[in-house]
Amino acid sequence: MIGRLGQAATTALSALAFVAASGPALSQSPPAATTVIRAARILDGRGATLTNAEVVVTDGKIVRVGARTAVPAGARLIDLGARTVLPGLIDAHSHLTWYFNRQGRYHTARDGDTPVQSMLAAAANAAATLNAGFTTVESPGSPEDKDLREWIETQGLPGPRVVTSLNSISRGSPDTLRQLVRQRKEQGADLIKLFASASIRDGGTQTLTDEQIAAVCSEARSQGLRVMVHAHSKESVMAVARAKCTEITHGVFADQESLDLMAANGVYFQPQCSLVFSNYLDNRAKYDGIGNYNAEGFAAMERALPLAAEVIRKALATPNLKLTYGTDAVAGAHGRNAEDMICRVQKSGETPMHVIVSATSVNAEAMGLGNRIGSIAAGYEADIIALDGDPVADITNVRRVSFVMKGGKVVRNDGTAQTASIR
Repeated sequence: MIGRLGQAATTALSALAFVAASGPALSQSPPAATTVIRAARILDGRGATLTNAEVVVTDGKIVRVGARTAVPAGARLIDLGARTVLPGLIDAHSHLTWYFNRQGRYHTARDGDTPVQSMLAAAANAAATLNAGFTTVESPGSPEDKDLREWIETQGLPGPRVVTSLNSISRGSPDTLRQLVRQRKEQGADLIKLFASASIRDGGTQTLTDEQIAAVCSEARSQGLRVMVHAHSKESVMAVARAKCTEITHGVFADQESLDLMAANGVYFQPQCSLVFSNYLDNRAKYDGIGNYNAEGFAAMERALPLAAEVIRKALATPNLKLTYGTDAVAGAHGRNAEDMICRVQKSGETPMHVIVSATSVNAEAMGLGNRIGSIAAGYEADIIALDGDPVADITNVRRVSFVMKGGKVVRNDGTAQTASIR
């Protein structure tokens, strides 16, 4: 389907997909039916580590993980040497359509960029994200994601698997909100994104009643959809947890009582540690003066940095609370999606293995994809990356991505891997 981009943007995506599919810098030829990947360490995404092992991939799926054996005849061997292999990372909160325009400002609908130019920028963000080792992203709140999702899935456009809410929901009577949930499903949304509080730049206070929140989450459950809820204040977090929505994102002002309620009701918690705040502050001149990006708003984000790290520390100590991984990557942050992994370890005391599991198998579980992605195990999609170094010993090694395979196709390999076809 051609969403609201129109035929011109669709043609541009098709052209870009053709270049991506044919250009060696972006992708390789279709792989052999079977590929064997060997490395010094394999992290399975569930907390286990295998040494000097191998992963066998056939037709885009992992068929075996374990000790090295004879390479099957006709298979391709990729020996990654001393590198560390792990599942493709998942950013469960990324806005691929946000970008800086050619005037060096955050793109808005009134800056003169055409739909084609905007989609080209989104495609560049998608490629940067994939090259950073993120093979799946969840994008809450952009109708253009529908076309981006389709072109990545079917037309060779380089990018991560896209799971999207399309437009977000922020207002309406309970009956209207239920209708909006049904409408999003008909439009092709994979989940619902709900705003239950104001932005951190506006204080984060609750903006919907408990009844409105409950209406969205109950209707979504009946429609088989998950709900990610933007909530900052304790009151909004409590209301979302009482409604048993799927996941709370942000939660900067959550306290122990609200964290305990999330855990008791099985609500996933997706906090942000630093990337979204520091990215805004580092790019202040590019955002300043647009909406609530003003002196007060930037001051609020500066105040949020230590609070965000502390609420993650409290969440980690809360029994049975599952933490997912989502950065809220916006313009300026794409390709740096691993930075919150480093922050969570260095600022909040999370162990490297725990945050890796959050960004792989726990994210997949929260997204309803726990039987497809997020783990290196037989039967799973062959979304596999490699790092130059061990992230368990030094979490900053998540920045050192040098190999990316998505769905069995190698899209990046810039290390010294030995690759050969075994006859």
